[in-house]
Amino acid sequence: MAPKRPPCLCSLLLSLLTLLLLPQVDARSFVVDRDHDRFLLNGEPFRYVSGSLHYFRVPRVLWADRLFKMRMSGLNAIQFYVPWNYHEPKPGIYNFNGSRDLIAFLSEANKANLLVILRPGPYICAEWEMGGLPSWLLQKPKIHLRTSDPADNMTKIFTLLRKYEPRGPLVNSEYYTGWLDYWGQNHSTRSISAVTRGLESMLQLGASVNMYMFHGGTNFGYWNGADEKGHFLPITTSYDYDAPLSEAGDPTPKLFAIRNVISKFQEIPLGPLPPPSSKMKLGPLTLHMDGSLLAFLDVLCPKGPIRSILPMTFEAVKQDHGFMLYRTHLVNTFTEPTSFWVPNNGLHDRAYVMVNEVFQGVLERNIKSRLFLMGKMGDRLDVLVENMGRLSFGSNSSDFKGLVEPPLLGHAVLTQWLMFPLKIDKLVKWWFPVQIPKRSYLPTPSGPTFYSATFSVSDSVVGDTFLHLPGWSKGQVWINGFNLGRYWTKRGPQQTLYVPRPLLIPRGTFNKITLLELENVPANPQIQFLDRPILNSTLHRTYFNAFLADEQMELSGH
Repeated sequence: MAPKRPPCLCSLLLSLLTLLLLPQVDARSFVVDRDHDRFLLNGEPFRYVSGSLHYFRVPRVLWADRLFKMRMSGLNAIQFYVPWNYHEPKPGIYNFNGSRDLIAFLSEANKANLLVILRPGPYICAEWEMGGLPSWLLQKPKIHLRTSDPADNMTKIFTLLRKYEPRGPLVNSEYYTGWLDYWGQNHSTRSISAVTRGLESMLQLGASVNMYMFHGGTNFGYWNGADEKGHFLPITTSYDYDAPLSEAGDPTPKLFAIRNVISKFQEIPLGPLPPPSSKMKLGPLTLHMDGSLLAFLDVLCPKGPIRSILPMTFEAVKQDHGFMLYRTHLVNTFTEPTSFWVPNNGLHDRAYVMVNEVFQGVLERNIKSRLFLMGKMGDRLDVLVENMGRLSFGSNSSDFKGLVEPPLLGHAVLTQWLMFPLKIDKLVKWWFPVQIPKRSYLPTPSGPTFYSATFSVSDSVVGDTFLHLPGWSKGQVWINGFNLGRYWTKRGPQQTLYVPRPLLIPRGTFNKITLLELENVPANPQIQFLDRPILNSTLHRTYFNAFLADEQMELSGH
């Protein structure tokens, strides 16, 4: 007998939504009244004024707060995606628990008296990792993503659509309140006057509108996506989006201006909006070195390395996110600086290169293509590759990660590789001790190195805060084992990482911060917690900024 095929994600979602909505089926109705170019809700003319919010970018304990503020802003609906990769991390293995509890989020929206426009994918874009498609699809190396029947004729399809739907309500499903940010470019903004002017014009026409985004949130962990148009452009950890509700969930002047426009066309709920959340300042704190990443290989990869003549991609060894270490040994001696490079732009996305544990420098997709190395026969070459987020937009963008082409040293192809898929989040959460013993002085290292510190927060001051890492280069941060996301102080524009209050433990020295610094540590390895974000400070302008300055609105599609 053939094995029973697991249900698909969409069928599971439909079953869950049916259970949630079943008691209301007979009592409520929603009709598209094409004769009068309008919607009917429960038999009455209806127009929605909606805002986008992504539950997967907001900690679960803050869902109710964000939804309540959206309702108090005058919205009567919310719109959100359901990312496939967030709920089916492995084929046939589903996760709807904790921060992935879709039914709990829908229940919170119902409590806030908000209708829901649900967009369950399977492809979402949203500047999310691989546009919501699970990376395990790429375990089939010849897969063609987001393709359709080449016989499709769009003119014919739209003609057919208008044949059956010549009339209908006016709808703008994605009215942009701001825009996304890429590492190395300036923080994107959209003026209040431009947003309110367009919104009022649409509402005067009787149109329904959804504002993307109304609250952006954060790309915690490794969930940010990327774009590519001549250059690989990873999305920042912050998804603030210059939205009416800030990344920390605070009402902005843009929100009050939008609320004023909405009030001209429909009733606004009585009562004031909640004030901004309390914010906390702390530090500076000195971090202590735990050791180089290479010193923890046995714990980071307990099953040992995978051997292959040529390097394999992340997907080939089932490494979804994060980092993988590639190791080989030199078979010749190089007494002169020799070019080390990956042909055909075959590095996806960023590599930290070491010879005999000495950091040599960085290679980066599209930007820095080669280093010059020296060494003798038998020397160990380590290449730590970082997945900076898979492409979230574009047709058939199969964005494999790792060394997708074999590297060359001089003209010789390097072979006989060991690959270590690294489980860094498990190391941070389960292995590193909570209390860090005092250490004697050690020279400031370079290359991938772990740092950590413990700190206390009193009940009287605990609040949302923003982690600032002045002088640090690039890396990943964990607070109490939670993967806060990437920092890239050296490139910007984002200089702080949002730390929601629920991540912090008041009373006592229980809080722990861990950094994996990938390049260079400041001489004084300190961090600070600020009471405001810094999202617009690009310290080192990259050469593709000017090239893309007038094209950013074309790069991504939601």
